[in-house]
Amino acid sequence: MKYRLMDVLACPMCKKFPLELIVLSERELEGVEAPQGFRCSDYCGLKKAFLKDLEEEPDCCSCFSREIVEGVLYCPECGRWYPIIDEIPRLLPDKIRQEKDIKKVELAFLKKHADELPDKITKEGRPFNLAG
Repeated sequence: MKYRLMDVLACPMCKKFPLELIVLSERELEGVEAPQGFRCSDYCGLKKAFLKDLEEEPDCCSCFSREIVEGVLYCPECGRWYPIIDEIPRLLPDKIRQEKDIKKVELAFLKKHADELPDKITKEGRPFNLAG
């Protein structure tokens, strides 16, 4: 997942923006540059801050040269978590996430990274967590 997506992603359930990003692994892309004049509109995912709150211009080239391989998008409003698996953010509504095959994959992801993730996700996260 590209960091710059944080400028447009919102919780599919409550529409909260921005989501909290927890990066578990990333990779560096070589030979990738930001397009001339590109800049996120409101929020810098790499700096995890609104552009208006930054004291200096963000390094868009650094942003474009990184790819999030695994991580979690967390909604601080409704407590839902969404995994990033194989560079793809899985922002699905609860009804779809409850389907057997999807829930199985997401719970396996949660178990794999339980030691790296905060309790608000592993023990309290919605629509499911490791506590219940």
